Amino acid sequence: MPTAIREYDAKLDSKRRLTLRSTSFEYYHVQEMDNGTIVLEPRELTVPFQVSVNTLAMMDASVRNMKAGNVSTPIDLSEFED
Repeated sequence: MPTAIREYDAKLDSKRRLTLRSTSFEYYHVQEMDNGTIVLEPRELTVPFQVSVNTLAMMDASVRNMKAGNVSTPIDLSEFED
């Protein structure tokens, strides 16, 4: 069974919020159990995958070339069909 690192009593404010003191994390996943227990699990949010500026510029140039008809000859992929 995990040991408590810190214990304190807290009170909900007028907007029904609870303040956590000296926390190591900014975000928590909250689970409210039917017996009144509340479980907080720390969450680390990460930056979502982002496409670089160079990649976006290359994609824009490719679309401009395609619209202008500046494309290669079609590739025959029939040998890979079932």
